[in-house]
Formats: sequence, structure tokens, C-alpha cells
Amino acid sequence: MTLLLRNFFVALALVSTTFVSLRAEDKPAVDTVVPVPRDGGWMKRHESMNERVKKGNVDLLMIGDSITQGWEGAGKKVWEEFYTKRNAVNLGIGGDRTQHVLWRLENGNIEGIKPKLAVIMIGTNNSGGNKSEDIAAGVEAIVKKLRTSLPETKILILGIFPRGATAEDRQRKVNDGANAIIAKLADDKDVFFQDIGKAFLAEDGTLSKEIMPDLLHLNEKSYRIWAEQIEPNVKKLMGE
Repeated sequence: MTLLLRNFFVALALVSTTFVSLRAEDKPAVDTVVPVPRDGGWMKRHESMNERVKKGNVDLLMIGDSITQGWEGAGKKVWEEFYTKRNAVNLGIGGDRTQHVLWRLENGNIEGIKPKLAVIMIGTNNSGGNKSEDIAAGVEAIVKKLRTSLPETKILILGIFPRGATAEDRQRKVNDGANAIIAKLADDKDVFFQDIGKAFLAEDGTLSKEIMPDLLHLNEKSYRIWAEQIEPNVKKLMGE
């Protein structure tokens, strides 16, 4: 009887371990790679992007969060100078994380178009709750989605911009760590990486409010820095 009970409990333990193992395998590693939508005004903007791309005539995509959306605000004049003539579409929504961008790309933002170039700058909103490796995984998932859905489109990944007053800022450190990993996604054939972060910083690594008024978002001066820094790559990758 004792032997029978012992065998029963051993079998039960094996079943329990297997169940836990399967559940662990089924669960995604990190939230940064799981596409999810947001609600409220976010969905309205998402749908307006879909309506724009349905009209076609899209040669350049700018993909990101509020920093990208800001091309319609503080960066509007610079956008008109550099990108309007290139049939560019702004796919930036304030507050977005990598998982939100993934959902948008899977739900209409790139449907039916064949842009020459997609520029990605995303991840800073993940830096409050995710590790560098998690953010890089999210960016990698975005790149894979673009390569699958837009195989003829070149991709320029931008390093996540610096934030915070100094190099010791915790979230800046997280972003820097993510950039070191993201850079490895480039194959210099279809996918390219450029980190323009230093162009925003003083020699000692500090970030001025003259460049980013809240030490995160850009003004007209810093949007011009952005445009001028990536212009050689934009020209080359768009075949101009």
C-alpha cells in the first residue's frame, strides 16, 4: 500500500511539472512583443492613419510615439521642408510602446502600400517598466513585421533618443542598453541602424532644455537636428 501511494504521488508530481512547463512555454516572454491596442483617442488616430494609407502615394513612413507624432506640431515646418515632397506619412502616436506599434502594423497602418523607406524610432515609453533586452525584442518584432509585410521597403532603425538631464538618468541608461542590442539588427542590406543621440547632447553628455524642453520631447530646433542627421541615409535608401 505504501509503495502504491508513493507511485501515485510521483506520477502526480510529474503531471504537475509538465503542466507548469507547458504553461510557461505558452506564455510570451515579454509584453513588448505582444501586439495590443489602446482605446479612446488613440483608436481614432489609428483609423485616420489607415484612411491615409488607403489613398496610396506613400513613399516614406515615420513610425513611432509622441516624438514622431510631434512632426505635426513643433516639427511641422521641418517636415514640410524635408518630407512632404517625399510623400511621407506620419505613423506616430503619443504614449505608444513597441506592443502598440506592432498592433497598428498588423491592423491597417501598412496595408496596400509599398513605401521605399520606413524610419523607426520607438521604445522610450517602454523604458519605465521594461529592461533593455525587452525593448530590443519589441523593436526586433516590429522590424520582422515590416520585412514580412513590406519586403521591398528599406528600414532605417534609429537609436532611441536620449532623455533626462544627464547620462545617469535611469531611463536613458535603459534606452542606451536597448540601442546597443538594436544596432545588431542591421544587415546593411535591407535593414540599417543609425544612432543620432549625440547630436542632441552637449560634450559632457548633458541634455539641455533648449534642445528638449521637457528633457524628452523635441522642439523645432531639435526636429531640424533629427532631419539633418538622417538626411544622407534617407536620400540613399530612397534611391534619390
